[in-house]
Amino acid sequence: MPVLSRFYGIVIKMYFLPKEHNPPHVHVMYAEETFSISIKDLVIIDGELNPTARVLSMVKEWILLHKEELLNMWESQDIHEIEPLK
Repeated sequence: MPVLSRFYGIVIKMYFLPKEHNPPHVHVMYAEETFSISIKDLVIIDGELNPTARVLSMVKEWILLHKEELLNMWESQDIHEIEPLK
């Protein structure tokens, strides 16, 4: 699974389409926690994370900054690294 970005100990990845399912989403790893979050509506669709975690807010901010690019990647399978959150 290609890594899209890394920041503040957070790793964000995306599978290639043939191996993945809708809705468009990314996989997030942080410490021992892993979850998948929808790109379109920022809802956790798999896994668990403390809902008050700062990690979730940073991931959502990053997705919003790169939403169009992420959705294009999902459709085109042209997966590449994206600038981290600063």
